[in-house]
Amino acid sequence: MGSRNNNNVINRKDYIFLKDFRMEIEVENEKDLSLSFWVYLIDSSTTTFPATIIKQVYPDITSCAPFLVLNEKIITLFPLLHAHKKTTNSSNSTSMEIKCPLENWIHVGFEVLTDIFRLHINGEIVSEQPQSSSLDKNWNSNGLRKIALVGSCADDGLQGYVYHAEVLPLSLSIKDHYVKDPPPWLSIDLSSTSEIDEDNDGIWNIVGGKASCRRIFSLDVVLLNAMSQAINKELEIVASLVYADNGLPVEKTSDDEDPLLTSCDGIEFFNYDRQGKLLHGRASLKLKISQLSSKCDNRLFRIKLEIPKFSGYHFLEAFSHPIRCISRSRNPRTSLTWKRPTSVAEPFNKSQSFGLYNGSIELQHNSIHEIRPSPSSKRIKLGQEKTSTMEKPDVECYSDAWTTNQVENAPRIPLDRGAENVEEADNSPSVSDSIEERLSDFNITSSSSYLISDVTIFKYCLGGLTDRALLLKEVATSASEEELFRLANEVSLYSGCSHHRRQIVIAKRLIEEGTKVWNSISQNNRLIHWENVIFEIEEQFMRITCSSTRSLTEKDFELLRRIAGCREYMAQENFEKIWRWLYPVAFTLASDPINTIWNSTSPKWIEGFITKEEAELSLQGPRGLQEPGTFVLRFPTSRSWPHPDAGSLIVTYVGSDYTVHHRLLSLDYIYSCEEREMNLKSLEHMLLAEPELSRLGRNYS
Repeated sequence: MGSRNNNNVINRKDYIFLKDFRMEIEVENEKDLSLSFWVYLIDSSTTTFPATIIKQVYPDITSCAPFLVLNEKIITLFPLLHAHKKTTNSSNSTSMEIKCPLENWIHVGFEVLTDIFRLHINGEIVSEQPQSSSLDKNWNSNGLRKIALVGSCADDGLQGYVYHAEVLPLSLSIKDHYVKDPPPWLSIDLSSTSEIDEDNDGIWNIVGGKASCRRIFSLDVVLLNAMSQAINKELEIVASLVYADNGLPVEKTSDDEDPLLTSCDGIEFFNYDRQGKLLHGRASLKLKISQLSSKCDNRLFRIKLEIPKFSGYHFLEAFSHPIRCISRSRNPRTSLTWKRPTSVAEPFNKSQSFGLYNGSIELQHNSIHEIRPSPSSKRIKLGQEKTSTMEKPDVECYSDAWTTNQVENAPRIPLDRGAENVEEADNSPSVSDSIEERLSDFNITSSSSYLISDVTIFKYCLGGLTDRALLLKEVATSASEEELFRLANEVSLYSGCSHHRRQIVIAKRLIEEGTKVWNSISQNNRLIHWENVIFEIEEQFMRITCSSTRSLTEKDFELLRRIAGCREYMAQENFEKIWRWLYPVAFTLASDPINTIWNSTSPKWIEGFITKEEAELSLQGPRGLQEPGTFVLRFPTSRSWPHPDAGSLIVTYVGSDYTVHHRLLSLDYIYSCEEREMNLKSLEHMLLAEPELSRLGRNYS
C-alpha cells in the first residue's frame, strides 16, 4: 500500500500482533525523540481495565512501566525515562489521556523535547505537557540508553495490531508519517444496500427461506485506508452467514443448502464456490439467505465479509447489522395493488399529486378491495403502516408510490407509510422480477442518430447504484443532453420509476462540473487540506442554488465531512462522495418554490444539513416529544446520486401516536407546474394543508 507496497499485495509482515510487538530504541541524553505507530485494538469482553497496551522495558531495571494504557475507551500515554525507583507505580507520573475508539486504526505520535512532551493522535497534537522533574539521571557513560517498547501479552486479555512503528528522522514530521502510508480496513458501504428493510432498532429484515420465496439483496464492501480513502487492490473476498450473538457459522438448512447463497445472472451458487472480487477497492455482492431466523430459535444473523488470505485479521473483516431473516408469508399485511397507468412514460403526469405519498389504507376501509393487475403491469404495493414486526411495503423509490388521491385532482401531500426510516436503507425491489413482463408490452425505437443502446438501458434498469453511477459516467462523456433526456424517459418506462429521470438528466452537468471543481481545487495534488476545499464547495453550492442570502454553516460542513468520510485531508474519492450528495440537493434548491423556503430564515422552513437523529432530537420538548403535527424539513443524508431520491426532502414529524415519523416529499408536482409555467400554491401552504402536519418545529441542537 502506498509507498510501502507498490504491488497488488498487502504484506502480512507489516501488521504485527500486539503480543508479538517489540521495538528497541536508543535515547540519547538531551536529544529530541519522535516516534509514531498505528495501533488497532480489538473490542473483547475478556479484557479487564485498565489494560496495558504497550509497556516500556529497561535492561538495567527488573520491573517495567506502562507506556500506553487503555481504560475502557480512554487511552493514557506515559512519558519515557521517568524515575522507576524499582517500582511499577506510575500514579505520580505525568500522563496524558485521550478518547480511543476500539475496532479502529489510531495513529499515535510521541515527541520528547527538551522540556515538554507531546501526544499526537491521527496527525494532530492533542496534548502537550512539561517534562517531569524526576527524570532518571542514571545514564550510561556514552549518554545513550536503550529502551524496549513491548506489546501486552495475550494473557492480559487485550488483543490488537501494531503497524508501521518507527523512530522518525528529523526530516519527517509525525503528520507526514500519518499521511504517508495509512493501514487498510474493510467496511460495508451502507449507502449502497438494497432490498434491506431496517427497523428502528437497527435490525435488518431480509426476505429469505425457500427458493420460491427468498429475495436477492445487495451490498457493497469497500477496502479503505485509515483515512477513508479507497485502496486500489484486487483481492478475493468471501461472505458468510454467522450468528450475531457469538459469531459462529449458521448451520445448513434441512435441505442441506448453504445458509448464504450468491446470485449471478439469475443462478444461485454456494457462496464459497463463487467468491467476490475487489476491483478498485470495491466489490458489489448480490446475496440470498436460505436459512430463516424462525428455524434457528429466532436468533439474529450477520453477514461476515473477509479476505480469505487474511482470515483472522480483524481489520480486514466487516460485519453487517444484525439480520432477521423472514419469509414472505410471515405477518401477512393487507395490501392494495395498483396497476401503473401507461402514462408513466411521461414523467410529469398532470394528474400526479405533489407530496408525501400515502400508502396507508387505514382511511379507506370502506372501499378496500384487491385489484389484480395484468401480468405486464408494474405493481406498487401499498400497505398499512408497519409495526416493528411487520415488513415494509416494496416500492422502487419511496417517492414513487401511488394512491387513490392521485386519481383525483387535488394537489395534496398524502404521507407514504412505507417510507419510515427512508434513509436507513435502499428498499428498492429487484427490477429483474418484472422487467421481462414489461418488455413484452413496450419496444424502444432505435435510430441511427441515437448512440445509447438498448443494452445500456437495460443495464441501468437492472444494475445497483454503483453500476448505475459507473454507467452514467461512461455514457455522459459522449452523449448529448438530448440523448440523456431520452435515456431518462426510457429508463423511467422500463424500470417503472419516473424518479430515475431526474438523476440521469443532471448526470452530464454533475460529472463535468464536479471534474472542473476538483481540478481547480487539487491543482494535481492527491491530498488537499479540508480548509482549502470548503470555500470552493460553498461558492459552487450558492452558484447552483442561485442563493445570495443563505450560505453554508459550520454545522453543514461538519455533515459534509462525514459524508465524505475524510478528516483533515481530502482525496478525490472523498470529494466525489460530497459532490454526488450535494449537487442533487443544490439542484433541488434551485427550483423557485423550494429556493424561497430555503432562503426563509424567520421562520426557518428547511433546516440546514442535519441527520435523522438531529431532526428527531429537535422535536423533543422539556417533557418528551412536542405536540402531534410538529415537523421539520431536511435532506436524507444517505441518498446520493444516482439514487432516485437523491436531493429529495424528508418531513420528520410527530404523529398522532406520539412517535416520530420520516416521510419522503415528492416534488414532481412542483416541477411539473414549473415546466408548464402554471400557478401553484406555496410549498408552505401545501404542507400545512396536510392533516398530519400543523406547525413548523425548530432545530435547537
